[in-house]
Amino acid sequence: MPAQPPATVELELARQHARELARACQERSPDSLVRRLGLAREKQWVRQALKLAGEPGLVLDLPCGAGRFWPVLAERANRVILAADPSQEMLDHCVVQHPVDSLQRVRTFQSSVFAIGLPENAVDCIFCMPLFQHLGESEHRLAILREFHRVSRDTVILSLWMDGKVMAWHRRRQAQACGQDSQRVLFGKALVEGEFREAGFDILGHRDFFPGYAMRRLYVLRKNS
Repeated sequence: MPAQPPATVELELARQHARELARACQERSPDSLVRRLGLAREKQWVRQALKLAGEPGLVLDLPCGAGRFWPVLAERANRVILAADPSQEMLDHCVVQHPVDSLQRVRTFQSSVFAIGLPENAVDCIFCMPLFQHLGESEHRLAILREFHRVSRDTVILSLWMDGKVMAWHRRRQAQACGQDSQRVLFGKALVEGEFREAGFDILGHRDFFPGYAMRRLYVLRKNS
């Protein structure tokens, strides 16, 4: 089956963002202890990745979705945050939902992930959370990584879902029992790290959400040329 064109990929991202918008509204008031603990761990996880990246001063959050990570990115007083998303609807939602003092730290603009509307070496770091686990085609991942390589002058932080974890096994069993395919891509370490290097990045390190158990992993990459 031929790979989907980038426009189709971004249409699917828009659908994912619509679901994220609904979830973001719900997460404004976490309704259980487990959920609150999960959100606290998520913030700690992102802080660890930012520290590994050298606490970058100018960060591009792309695609930013509902801006759920802006409060963590803004914890460093001298950090400037650019936030872009393919969906103007999502950006409009952010303006309504976030407090004015938070928005003063963030500059938003609409942009494709395949062609970022910024010049070469424009930011210290690109922060990419809700994207790669939805990209099943290697050519699309490489196209985006090369665009990240063009726009970042130093590092990239990105999230994906790793295979070989306890939750990956549970998820696969559940999908088989229901007769459904997962909507998210589980990556093998050799495959994804090979793509990072092919796109011109060295791997500074990674941080797992819950090591050995959860599928979510943050990679911190640095340009090697």
